[in-house]
Amino acid sequence: MLQSRVSRTGFLFRAFVISWLLLTVATLVGCRNSSTESTNGRPAPGPLTFNRDVAPIVFQHCAPCHRPGESAPFDLLTYEDVRQRARTIVSAVERRVMPPWLPKAGYGAFAAERRLAPQEIETFKVWVEQGALEGGRPDLPAAPRFADGWRLGTPDLVVKLPQAYTVAADGAESWRNLVVPIPVNAQRFVKTVELRPGGSRAVHHALIGVDPTRSSRRRDDRDPGPGFDGMDMGDSQSPDGHLLGWTPGMAPFPGVRDHAWRLEPGTDLVLQLHLTPTGKPENVDPMVGFYFTDPPPPTAAFAPLQLMRLDADSSLDIPPGERQFVVSDTFTLPVDLDVLAVYPHAHFLATTMEAFATLPGGDQKWLIRIDAWDFKWQDIYRYTAPLALPRGSTITMRYVYDNSSGNIRNPNRPPRRVVAGLRSTDEMAHLQLQVRPGSADAGLVLKEALNRHALENNPDNAWAWYELANALRDRGRPSESIASYRTALAHDPGHAASHNNLGMVLADQDSIDEAMRHYREAIRFEPDFADAHYNLGNALRSLRRLDEAIGQFRTALKLEPGHAEAHVNLGEVLGARGQMDEAIGHFREAVRIRPDSAEAHNNLGAALGTQGKLGEAIDHFRAALQVEPGHPRAQENLKISLEQLARR
Repeated sequence: MLQSRVSRTGFLFRAFVISWLLLTVATLVGCRNSSTESTNGRPAPGPLTFNRDVAPIVFQHCAPCHRPGESAPFDLLTYEDVRQRARTIVSAVERRVMPPWLPKAGYGAFAAERRLAPQEIETFKVWVEQGALEGGRPDLPAAPRFADGWRLGTPDLVVKLPQAYTVAADGAESWRNLVVPIPVNAQRFVKTVELRPGGSRAVHHALIGVDPTRSSRRRDDRDPGPGFDGMDMGDSQSPDGHLLGWTPGMAPFPGVRDHAWRLEPGTDLVLQLHLTPTGKPENVDPMVGFYFTDPPPPTAAFAPLQLMRLDADSSLDIPPGERQFVVSDTFTLPVDLDVLAVYPHAHFLATTMEAFATLPGGDQKWLIRIDAWDFKWQDIYRYTAPLALPRGSTITMRYVYDNSSGNIRNPNRPPRRVVAGLRSTDEMAHLQLQVRPGSADAGLVLKEALNRHALENNPDNAWAWYELANALRDRGRPSESIASYRTALAHDPGHAASHNNLGMVLADQDSIDEAMRHYREAIRFEPDFADAHYNLGNALRSLRRLDEAIGQFRTALKLEPGHAEAHVNLGEVLGARGQMDEAIGHFREAVRIRPDSAEAHNNLGAALGTQGKLGEAIDHFRAALQVEPGHPRAQENLKISLEQLARR
């Protein structure tokens, strides 16, 4: 007899979503793609001219953003463009406000630096002092030419809004989360993405998340306009340890070898745009290009990228008038790892940021230092080469805040008490690191340690207890995991994710009745929670309450049509009832959604075999064994099918 098996989905992980809280575009914007030293030595003798001395600097470092269709508020392409703002430019470059690049030189080697060499700054200054002369036409280099298309080449998939989003001519800044389905019919692996902001100067920055649960789509439906407002991106996530976004001047990231992220059918793109009115209505029409690649190496030792965060929010209670309010956090690494990128984050009041690693022998490696933090120009800073940190290294972050009237960026006049929060007038103290542990097991050890550290800073945080429970469960420690979920629920009885995952661990321990109570609680607090409906269906099926189980599986699929496991388990129940055609339809959906699922192929093959379609059944058993060579049911089913075919 052909065999099949019930599958169960993995745990729900609500990843920390980075808040990119950037504000109004500055009066002057400049950018370039890489750091270039001056080749001229000192300024040429005699009066400097725009055409000979200044234009090469402007064309290379300023024009990429200061041109039509880009984010800068004016163009810098001609002599007249530059002459009209010459003294403002000198002031900006001398203060290193422009090009916008915050890290201090010598405190980390970053790719795609946007930094003028001292000689280039001196050239600007002397040119203005000498009268800002234009110079002879023959000295003017050719105007820069910029590619109209994608900087990383033609994408494999382009996702854009159904129609442009209109930003009003005036009013306050806003954060809008636009939700767009990603049209893939099968699982794909994404090497990188490139965002084109749509040619509108109203877009100051963008943050990209993905949501496989459709909860963002339902939130969009409840909001009268396209998308939904706010800095909270809900259940959308930074996928598999990847930081995705765009700021003016940022070069698109080409991706990391062997670290593609998984994109499932039914996933929505959530594009958070920070929008600033420009004085006239603006149509915002961004596009995101996806670049696909092969799956990562299927080895047990392979460790995905992770995001780790140091956090001093619990220390943020800044009195009005305080000029030097210091917060810090430290974390000692339990494993060896490489650091690939750093993303420091705060709001208006921060002035100085430091992050460094102290190695076990006492040596120090700087991760980043910023002496003049500017909320408007924060970025993701990727290292030119990974920074290897051994186990026992201590990472330290130290941020300084100025809540006085002397801080020109202070949004409160007069200053008021400021604490941690999501609003731009609140504050934050975060240090995000993109890291690569040495193995998958090391990644689990790191997750547990990070969550324990988070609870040291904030022991009442239900989400931190939930994430610790997830880490303990993944490390094969169910009793400790159950205790941590219960602690999360003690702090927040309505924490639906903890109810759901606690139910799953209890079900694995054969405590089905208690598991069902927690699934129902998860659904009571979050009725659209597809995984909770699916897991309740599994529990009901184990008790032979098949009509109720079918109802829960169908509800899960209505909420999340791409839920492959729900397709498989609904198909099994229907098949057991003799509704084989409908069962095969669900098995085919599961294979389409998850072609790398040995269970889905095996179950589809088993169903086809019962209808005598042995050739197609054999193909799926072989596909299952290609994914998982030792799959016992697929091996047995293939043997049975081949014997039956031979007897025909």
